[in-house]
Amino acid sequence: MSEQLIEVFDNAGIVRLTINRPKALNALNSAVLNELERVLAELEARDDLRAVLVTGAGEKSFVAGADIAEMRTKTPEEARAFARQALATLKRLETLPVPTVALVNGFCLGGGCELALACDWAVASDNAIFGQPEVLLGVIPGFGGTQRLPRRVGPAMALDLCTTGRKIDAAEALRIGLVNRVMPQAELEAYAEELTKQLGGNGPQSVRASKQAIHDGMDQDLDSALALETALFAFCFAGDEQTEGMSAFVEKRKPNF
Repeated sequence: MSEQLIEVFDNAGIVRLTINRPKALNALNSAVLNELERVLAELEARDDLRAVLVTGAGEKSFVAGADIAEMRTKTPEEARAFARQALATLKRLETLPVPTVALVNGFCLGGGCELALACDWAVASDNAIFGQPEVLLGVIPGFGGTQRLPRRVGPAMALDLCTTGRKIDAAEALRIGLVNRVMPQAELEAYAEELTKQLGGNGPQSVRASKQAIHDGMDQDLDSALALETALFAFCFAGDEQTEGMSAFVEKRKPNF
């Protein structure tokens, strides 16, 4: 039996997705993208989904980039189709209604960096290496890097990384806001477990509403975004979750969401 390209581990609605091509440093090819899109489509339909964690198999690499062996002979039309496939898949990840977190272990280059950027935030091990080195191959980022990277770190830093092709370590990635936190490789698994507990203990409806308010509000003017926040705030009072959460606070106990 062939190995699964995307390993799925579900802990009460906190789902971990592992890109599983360690011999190829988890490089993204058409087969991986097809499988990732299939898995994400299944997750979209789940009402009990609480969060998605994305990582790569092994300690050497999160995702080292797109599969150059597959890409090198593509025609312009084939390259366009490949980029569109990747963009559609990463958009599906980005628009999941629950928090998505990249757990970056090792190389996070090219398409790997673009995969991390499609997540809501990223946490890195101290051996992580980031970059958009596509110019060294005679191309540009094609999986959303030229658009999501400046939105994360600002246009000047995005231009720096995309036009020089230089790689940065985890400390610099933290400094420029590409990742939220850096920790020793040995602690990344413990962090994932703690994050699972934190997200699993919060009200799922309010977590989803928080993400919707921030993501949708960023594409609106301030007044419209504030109106969206007010509508979602009021919506939270329409269900049992708010009643349980506030009752638990008053009664000095943990809420049972």
